[in-house]
Amino acid sequence: MQATDKILVLDFGSQYTHLLARRVRELGVYSEIRQPTVSTKELREAKGIILSGGPASVYEKDAPAFNKEIFSLGVPVLGLCYGQQLMGHVLGGKVVPGKVREYGMAKVSIKEKKYLFFGLSGRESVWMSHGDKVEKLPPGFTTAGSTVDCLNAAIWSPEKKMFGLQFHPEVTHTVHGRKILANFLFRICRCKKNWRPESLAEQKVREIRLVTGKRKVFLLASGGVDSTVALALFHKAFGKERMFALHVDHGFMRKNESEKVRKAFEKIGVGQKELKVVDASKEFFSALNGVIDPEEKRKIIGKLFVDVANRETQKLAWNEDEWVLGQGTIYPDTIETKGSQNSAHIKTHHNQAEIIKELTKKGRVIEPLRDLYKDEVRALGEKIGLPKEIVWRHPFPGPGLAIRVLCSEGKETIPKQVQEKAMEVAKKHGFDAQVLPVKAVGVAGDFRTYRLVCALSGRLDWKKLEICSTALTNSVKEITRVVFCIEPKKLGEVKCFSAGLSRKRVSLLQEIDEHVMQEVEKDKKLYKEIWQFPVVLLPLEMNGKKEAVVLRPVSSAEAMTASFYPLPKKVLGKIVKKISKTRIGAVFFDVTHKPPATIEWE
Repeated sequence: MQATDKILVLDFGSQYTHLLARRVRELGVYSEIRQPTVSTKELREAKGIILSGGPASVYEKDAPAFNKEIFSLGVPVLGLCYGQQLMGHVLGGKVVPGKVREYGMAKVSIKEKKYLFFGLSGRESVWMSHGDKVEKLPPGFTTAGSTVDCLNAAIWSPEKKMFGLQFHPEVTHTVHGRKILANFLFRICRCKKNWRPESLAEQKVREIRLVTGKRKVFLLASGGVDSTVALALFHKAFGKERMFALHVDHGFMRKNESEKVRKAFEKIGVGQKELKVVDASKEFFSALNGVIDPEEKRKIIGKLFVDVANRETQKLAWNEDEWVLGQGTIYPDTIETKGSQNSAHIKTHHNQAEIIKELTKKGRVIEPLRDLYKDEVRALGEKIGLPKEIVWRHPFPGPGLAIRVLCSEGKETIPKQVQEKAMEVAKKHGFDAQVLPVKAVGVAGDFRTYRLVCALSGRLDWKKLEICSTALTNSVKEITRVVFCIEPKKLGEVKCFSAGLSRKRVSLLQEIDEHVMQEVEKDKKLYKEIWQFPVVLLPLEMNGKKEAVVLRPVSSAEAMTASFYPLPKKVLGKIVKKISKTRIGAVFFDVTHKPPATIEWE
């Protein structure tokens, strides 16, 4: 469809670029993502240009190339995060590394409630994720909004039709971000609401038929909402005859998960002829024996999935050119695995391993949900008539508990200055702090981090913990994640011990995870409010007991950003009581948002 009005989103590598384009379309205006070197002709034809965030620094020699005509065409430009810094840098201002990094929620004081801020209050809650900042404004620009740590959080030059925000209006955690984007589209760019997308389900079915041609589809089906919706779409596209689903039990599933998957598929008409469950746990455990690094874990799992799939297709006597590999890949999977030219690698999703990318280049992979987010997949699932209990299941990672059982060589140490700085920051907020000898994956300023975890102890106060957590990750660069110690109330000496991905450890986490999920599922409203509830096992020894557990419930809309979910204290108490029966050394609660932490620990 060719819409009259079009917004171009230039991709500088932000984890949120695709989300930004989606937000524009949700507001009724057609948008397309382009590289920053897009032609001047296309730029002239746009009603507005949005510059995304990105992991680079504008003053670096290897900063992304871009079409310098962007700022001289008279087309309205909105720069976000890196985009704002680029605007400031190119037009005569100065960009410098910030003394304090901002990741997570911040309060912006608005100086003028017009243009982007028409209809907003004088103080707005926004979502930050940056290290650099615009220190000196370009000629003709004024400061429109500030935070405590960022004077030029919003800048503009209405005469030049240039507007810049250091924060991200496209994420749901910026409370009135949608209103800000609408102001840009309709008040500044003078766009009309003329984008009416086709029925998504019908569109996807047509795409599947076009891509597959006469070939069959071999679907790797985890049983989660993504693979189940993908399977239902393949079923609608050409029925059972050309479809075969494989569920690989790698040994890292939740307790009795494979049987639950079989029953879920039966509900949508996929029986034993179309679905095969393979127990490959011995093979997976063997390949992962002694593997500590989280990235290496994900890559090995991704390759083994395809190896198992290849063996099964051979049993079906399918020739290579007769079939394509189907996956329930969604957009966050691709962007975190360096999904665009300027983006950074955060973590390798099993369905984006190198072997999958090789098959994709050969035209042998079909991913009908690749451009969608989880909330869009759920809406699509409901549209095509899937049962609600399937559509609203909590997401579960493809590698399963393998990335929730952290491994260690037992050699991690804590630098003295990091411990001292953490204690100093925590004390200001009324907590004691102890940096743990364990690392976790995070994302900061669109870059992957792999840093230490800090444990807080004191009185349970969710709001104060949120503030303290943000202060720690913003001011102590070696820390990417903060947890609160639920049990015991105070930590003694904590040591890491050598531990791998053993069946014993996985079985322990399966038991604990089941206790947690049983308690949460008792309250349907609570279960739906929580986007995902990872339970993590840490190789830590304390009080003469080995192993610690982290509870990580989060709320989110599309998984690109997430907030830790403050469990009701009564529910939390019941969960901890059940866990304590397993003789765990400590129970922690993750109080870190995304960013700077990812939802999963690895």
